[in-house]
Amino acid sequence: MNVIKFGGTSVANAENISRALGIVKQKKEKEPVIVIVSALGGVTDVLLNAAIAASEKDEVYKEALALLETRHLDAVKSLIPVTEQSAVLSHVKRELNHLETLLDGCYLLGELSERTKDLILSFGEVLSSYIISETLKAQGEDAGLADSRELIKTNSRYGKAVVNFEVTNHLLFDYFEQGNYRITVMPGFISQAADGHTTTLGRGGSDYTAAIVAAALEVPSLEIWTDVNGIYTANPKLVKQAEPIPYITFEEAMELSHFGAKVLYAPTIQPILSKDITLHIKNTFEPEAHGSTVSKVPEIKSENPIRGISNVDDITLITLEGPGMVGVSGFSKRLFDVISKENINVIFITQASSEHSICLGIVDAEAQKAEATINGEFGFEIQQGKIYPAIIENGLSIIAVVGENMKNHQGLSGRMFSSLGKNNINIRAIAQGASERNISAVIDRKDVKKALNTLHETFFEDATVQLNLFVMGVGNVGEKFLDQIQTQYNYLRDNLRINVRIAGLSNSRTMIFDEEGIDLANFKELLPDGEATSAEGFIAKIKELNLRNSIFVDNTASHDVAATYAQYLKNSIAVVTCNKVACSSEYENYKFLKNLSRQYNAPFLFETNVGAGLPIIDTLKNLIASGDRVHKIQAVLSGSLNFIFNNFNENTSFRDVVKQAMVEGYTEPDPKIDLSGIDVKRKLVILIRESGYDFEIDDIATVSFLPDHCMATTNNDDFLVSLENNAAHFNALYAKAAAQGDRLKFVATFENGKANVGLQFIPASHPFFNLEGKDNIVLFYTDRYADQPLIIKGAGAGAAVTASGIFADVIRIGNK
Repeated sequence: MNVIKFGGTSVANAENISRALGIVKQKKEKEPVIVIVSALGGVTDVLLNAAIAASEKDEVYKEALALLETRHLDAVKSLIPVTEQSAVLSHVKRELNHLETLLDGCYLLGELSERTKDLILSFGEVLSSYIISETLKAQGEDAGLADSRELIKTNSRYGKAVVNFEVTNHLLFDYFEQGNYRITVMPGFISQAADGHTTTLGRGGSDYTAAIVAAALEVPSLEIWTDVNGIYTANPKLVKQAEPIPYITFEEAMELSHFGAKVLYAPTIQPILSKDITLHIKNTFEPEAHGSTVSKVPEIKSENPIRGISNVDDITLITLEGPGMVGVSGFSKRLFDVISKENINVIFITQASSEHSICLGIVDAEAQKAEATINGEFGFEIQQGKIYPAIIENGLSIIAVVGENMKNHQGLSGRMFSSLGKNNINIRAIAQGASERNISAVIDRKDVKKALNTLHETFFEDATVQLNLFVMGVGNVGEKFLDQIQTQYNYLRDNLRINVRIAGLSNSRTMIFDEEGIDLANFKELLPDGEATSAEGFIAKIKELNLRNSIFVDNTASHDVAATYAQYLKNSIAVVTCNKVACSSEYENYKFLKNLSRQYNAPFLFETNVGAGLPIIDTLKNLIASGDRVHKIQAVLSGSLNFIFNNFNENTSFRDVVKQAMVEGYTEPDPKIDLSGIDVKRKLVILIRESGYDFEIDDIATVSFLPDHCMATTNNDDFLVSLENNAAHFNALYAKAAAQGDRLKFVATFENGKANVGLQFIPASHPFFNLEGKDNIVLFYTDRYADQPLIIKGAGAGAAVTASGIFADVIRIGNK
């Protein structure tokens, strides 16, 4: 005997039913088949909503009736030849008329009892099983219909009836011992109480029906056919990388189904576990796929101790606490007794060893009833101040990491909570059973998707890290950065196990988002159709998406954007920036951002603030971390100014060289920021602070080489004109340097607690003399580098090298 069950999606319409029956016909060639079927996909929800609407005097239930009639009659007309349709259509219409009568009764009475609800919900399976059995007969198969209500007997707990296995097993065995048909179709989900009224086995109860039948007949295996390839490592709708679990134990499957793995109804395991009946979960739409095999001892054991990650949503956490609970016996018993009397199912329990509090997790729908019940039971103690009124927290979810071999592996809980903490996922309560098959945690509902993806990445994805980047600024630097990301995508994934996805992008006008990743080949075409850009709107959207390993990349020079960094860091969103505004602002703000980074475990990286792609800040951090101390800094920190003075001579005009630097992207959008020394001051104060000194940018003296008239201009065109008008001034500076055999360099210096920036005449003997092009150079004099400084030298300006520095910071986060 072969027992197989088809879920709602497998029998949702005529096409799917035909596909399922093809599988049935293959099975019946070897041995007789019992086919348990669910209602047509979505029908149970339609029935429930119609019943509720009718009881609330809402005539929308009549529209539901019309929809149900259309779906079932269309199925009959598509599956059964015209010459044989008449009797089947008449029977279906009689059933629908009976349903209409029940719903009309609910409408007239304005109420819906649990008993009536079960009867109404039963019509989905009654109709589908009849249509499918008649289809098989019409196709010439030796098929018949067995009414589950006549064979599965329960108590009168409507909605989730308890099976009387002694009676049920006897009835099932006797019925199928007669061997009436080669194919027997049975409705799932429905059953009957001793008084003859229809009951149901709970949502998902068709799986349970199949397990009851399989256990009663003691068949070697049970097949459940659904619309996915088995039990997955996580919900594939939320975790795209989730994969089917080929082999899994009963205990692991039970844990996963209890904690929300919807492919399997949790009670299904119970009847077949004691009989050692192997369970196969298969995909109706991909029948050749292996699916999942559930057994006592898996055929192939996995080296990974974690088998899956699941979640239960719409959870309320109820906390009972108070000083009067400590050391007093009986509180827990009273709590669970009163909860049990109200038929409230407890999903999650945890109690502190101090005995000061106990937490229960229940479904949201039962929260109000539970609160009133608990407060009523402990009213006297609450009045006396011994305990406090029940604390209710809703909008929560439970996530669970499940695995039979977890008890044999140390550090799993540490990895779980560490990865969640890094992504700012707050844990409200924790529970771990003595069997150590699962670790459960209660979190905010809004964090479920991020939590599942984070944990799946941690335990299943071969150490591959998914980075979700939100990039603001796609000008010279930003565009080069995106080009580099696109070019190196495969290399990062294959060699560094880093998967980089651009989930958000913004220029000065518009911004776009896609949690699956923006197509970088077409972002220029996509951006104009985006929503209006705002710094606050950008972070609001990132928080709404709530993706794991989120990184904000600032390619702007905006003060407004820099002012938002704290909001990112407080939400455990890493910040990577080439914008020098934040780190060169008031020292208190700089320290505040650094402290937030540590507090929320959110990297704050700004390597490109000094030296573009040169590893200046990273080297300095390593010096300080290893115990060295910086005494003196000498540096040429402006690649743009170095480019300008290296190309300025007696054959060129100062104005033309500055214009060239602007065109080639070496200067800031406003070149006065470079030529006035402001940019160099920002870089120097960042180096001083990273060296461990409390220093403000206003403490740095500036020796300006620009005439006041040049600095007074308000736009770039006027600024260039002013440079041309003051050509004699710049020519005189060059002539003086040439006469002395020196070169002009804009130098930053820090020594003995004092700092200055300005144009200097550099002799041929100085390390700065031969600094060519747009290169930067930094000399660090430290305890360890006292006589000969530590020198870092290289290209310090340009969109490509700056973008590569930003890229390097992103990779640092991925490798962390």
